[in-house]
Amino acid sequence: MKHFKKISDLHEVLGITPPEHPLFSVAYGERDNCTGISELEFTSAFYIIGFKKLKSGQMLYGKTRYDHDLGSMSFIKPQQKVIFQNMELQEKGFLIIIHEDFLPGTPLYNELKKYSYFDYEVNEALHLSPGEENIIWNLYFSIEKEYNNNTDEHSKAIIISHIDSMLKYAQRFYKRQFIHRTELTGSTVTKFNTLLAANFEERKTKNMGLPTVSSMAEKLYISPRYLTDLLKEETGKTALELIHLFLIGEAKNLLTEGELNISEISHLLGFENTTYFSRLFKKEVGTAPNKFKDRFLN
Repeated sequence: MKHFKKISDLHEVLGITPPEHPLFSVAYGERDNCTGISELEFTSAFYIIGFKKLKSGQMLYGKTRYDHDLGSMSFIKPQQKVIFQNMELQEKGFLIIIHEDFLPGTPLYNELKKYSYFDYEVNEALHLSPGEENIIWNLYFSIEKEYNNNTDEHSKAIIISHIDSMLKYAQRFYKRQFIHRTELTGSTVTKFNTLLAANFEERKTKNMGLPTVSSMAEKLYISPRYLTDLLKEETGKTALELIHLFLIGEAKNLLTEGELNISEISHLLGFENTTYFSRLFKKEVGTAPNKFKDRFLN
C-alpha cells in the first residue's frame, strides 16, 4: 500500500496536472478526461475533500464500499486508508487536497478538528441536492480561481476562508441528510435500541462486558462518529448517553424485581465493578441503587 507524503506524487499517480503549490492543490475532472486508474490503495498526509458521481468502479474505505448513488462529497483525513478501483466519473467532479502542514497557524487548524465527518467511513458520504451542489460548486470555483491566480500575501487566507465555508455548509447539509435519509434506512435509534436489548439478553448467558459505541456501530455497519452524530440529531443524546440510559433502565427493572443484589445486577449488566455501576446509577437517577431498591421493596 502506498503512502503519499507529497501532493505532487498523488497527482502523478492519478494522472492529473502537477500542483501549483506543494502543500495545497485542486483538481477538476470531467467524465471524458477522468477515467481513473485500475486500482490504487493508499494512505496520505493530506485532508482530501472530494465531489464525484461515479459512472463505474468503486471507492472503498478499508473493505467498505463507497455509497455513490447520488452526487456525493467525501472527506478523508491523513492516515485513512482508501482504495480506488476502476473509477470513472459520470459527470464533473473535483478534489481539494490539503497537506496537514498547510494548516498550522491558520484558523482552520483547530476548526477542522470540530468537523466529525472526517471520522466517518467513506460510505457515509454527503449526498447533495441540486441546490446544495450549486453552493458547493460556487465555493470550489472560488477556491480554484484563487489557487490559479498570482499568489500574494492574501491568497492563503482567502483559500482557507472558502474551505472553511465549504466545511460549514457540509456540516449543515449532513444534518439535513440525517433527517431525510432516515426514510431510506429506517430509524437508527430504533435499530440501536433493538441491538442493545439483544445484547442484554445475550449477556444473561455469556460473560460479556458493557456494550460500546464501537461495537454497536459495527453491527449497524456505520462508523462510531456517524452513529453518534445521527443519534444526536434524532434524540438529542449521544450514543454513549443512550447506552447509559438503557443500562440504567434495565437496572431499575432488576432492582424493583428484588431477586438480585446490587453486585449481581452490576455483573449482569456488564460492569467490571459495582462501584462504577453505583456511581453511574446515582448520577442518572439521583439516588444510590440500594436506596432505590429499598424504596420499592419496603
